[in-house]
Amino acid sequence: MRPAACLMLATGLLAASLGGVLAPVVASARELLMFERKGCAYCMKFDHDVAPIYEKTDEGRRAPLRRVDLSQGAPGDVTLATPVRFTPTFVLVDEGREVGRITGYASDEAFWGLLGSLTSAMADERP
Repeated sequence: MRPAACLMLATGLLAASLGGVLAPVVASARELLMFERKGCAYCMKFDHDVAPIYEKTDEGRRAPLRRVDLSQGAPGDVTLATPVRFTPTFVLVDEGREVGRITGYASDEAFWGLLGSLTSAMADERP
């Protein structure tokens, strides 16, 4: 079966299971925004230390990483508690609202510890 036909079949099955109404499927509304700036040495250190494995971790599965260029401002689909001024700044978002923040990057140990504290409360709330 061709890929387009598989997609059409899957879409049809989803629509049928919903009584003919096609609804979007959303995997997770949680994400970790990384505000970065070109030439940021600490952003590059994060890219070296953490970025290659982030998506493979429990935290990465609970809150996928989305990169944001600080010069472009905050994404329109996110409500921040306060403006982001420094890079890197990691903003944990749930349902489009900031629920936690890590400003700066010192080391992978510090990052994982801080992120673990932020995401541990979310682990019990939803899958």
